[in-house]
Amino acid sequence: MTEADGLDGLVNLRDLGGIPLAGGETTSTGVVLRSDAPYHGDRDPELTWPPKTVVDLRDPAELNGRGHPLAAVAEVRSVPLLEDVGDGDPDDTRHALTHLYEHIVDRAPHRLVEVFRIAVEADGPVLIHCAAGKDRTGVASAMLLGAVGARPDAIVADYVRTDRNMRRVLMRLNGGSLPPGVDEEMVLQLASTPVEAIELVLSRFDQHGGAAGWLRSHGVRDEEIELWRKRFVDAG
Repeated sequence: MTEADGLDGLVNLRDLGGIPLAGGETTSTGVVLRSDAPYHGDRDPELTWPPKTVVDLRDPAELNGRGHPLAAVAEVRSVPLLEDVGDGDPDDTRHALTHLYEHIVDRAPHRLVEVFRIAVEADGPVLIHCAAGKDRTGVASAMLLGAVGARPDAIVADYVRTDRNMRRVLMRLNGGSLPPGVDEEMVLQLASTPVEAIELVLSRFDQHGGAAGWLRSHGVRDEEIELWRKRFVDAG
């Protein structure tokens, strides 16, 4: 088996079910999937598939003029999460992803609210993805998990799981090999899922009493929060 084997399908896909909540429950399986970008011709994964709804967080330009590969089997909703974010502060000495995530939460709350409402209203499994399934998908996943009271350490643990997949994500993005000039050290940098970046997202939510409070502060109704909890929490 070569390193390129298995790149004909999603390599950073997982179900967000089974994540522990502060109250002792867990999230339900088959409700939210997160992944890297699907490609035309991908084999089906060994999970609940196909999703009923797909939330594509990429900018339209990232599709290179091609339709979404799951459009024939799912409702595809485009929510370009970085469209209104803008550039970071060049004098900010924190990890680049830390201020990127901060800008997503602070400058594109309406986009995150849109993701939340799509997930609430979906009548089946929802797949959320960007290009690598790491940054934009990581912030959106943290919000959806936090909105039902997932433990912060469990949200962080899910986020850093992407580290183990990023070498293959980069190869898949580059047609089966690492991009020219990219060595192992660069892979580690590109693959980085810095804990402080996702912890900053959680701290932003905590300023409003958690992700549910943050959503309420941006117009989400209590009934929507409760519907999401009923949909995404397994009471056992």
